Amino acid sequence: MAGSGFAEYRTQRPKGKVVTGPVDVRICTIGDIDAIRGIDIKAGRTPAAAEALAAAIQDDGRLVVVASVSGTIVGWGKTHFWSYSDGQAPGGHYLGGVTVVPELRRHGIARALTQARLDWIWGRTDSAWYIVNLSNRASIELHRQWGFVEVARAAKFHTTSFTGGVGLLLQAKQPTEN
Repeated sequence: MAGSGFAEYRTQRPKGKVVTGPVDVRICTIGDIDAIRGIDIKAGRTPAAAEALAAAIQDDGRLVVVASVSGTIVGWGKTHFWSYSDGQAPGGHYLGGVTVVPELRRHGIARALTQARLDWIWGRTDSAWYIVNLSNRASIELHRQWGFVEVARAAKFHTTSFTGGVGLLLQAKQPTEN
């Protein structure tokens, strides 16, 4: 991903929170895979497969980013690119999920990871897509900051199916400058 024009993003810590320094978001490297898998385990998720992460990191059509606080990786996020439509889900660039260590959730880290991924997508197209389980209210609220609106509901979009059977397909358009 070197030379992709991706810039380092910083967000100042929210006042009164436990984050002790700025959140640094950068492009993920192969050397970050063990840290990402550790974050998944801390979050109670099945760790991402190392091979799949390596493939995503090396794919110029995707972005994988990590967030660190005081030099420790505390979160990660990725994008997906679908070159084809699948039912109601069009081809295009999709936000592919964000995971932050539980003790630092709701401190702006997911927001910084999402902003970095959206900036990368906006450099390629004017439309971003996002798929989420209807029950994931925290994620839905996070993404409203960028104007994501519901486009469809289904039990499956592309390769993602949903616990409880209902997923949302949301879309945001790149903001225009006045």
